[in-house]
Amino acid sequence: MAAFRSMISSQAAALLLVAMMGLALVHIQMAEAQGSSCAAVLTNLNVCAPFVVPGSNDKPSSDCCNAVQAVETSCICNTLRMAAQLPSQCNLPPLSCGDYFSG
Repeated sequence: MAAFRSMISSQAAALLLVAMMGLALVHIQMAEAQGSSCAAVLTNLNVCAPFVVPGSNDKPSSDCCNAVQAVETSCICNTLRMAAQLPSQCNLPPLSCGDYFSG
């Protein structure tokens, strides 16, 4: 059961990472048209990839922390909101990730 949960957790984390990177690319295209800096700083989050892949690093690098600190809260929240819509827009059942988030 723990292995299954770990596999689901790994898949969810990988999906979120791919979604955020994809959305960063979309934001870049939108930024070129709108002059927004959100997309530009989101692309800098690539240095955080080793931290969000389960089983890799348990602590983000200083480069990752610096990149996260450079992103405005509204930019992060809008990106996560859009990423959360991906499953339903791709004809997948909604994700229920409540058990995987602990603050």
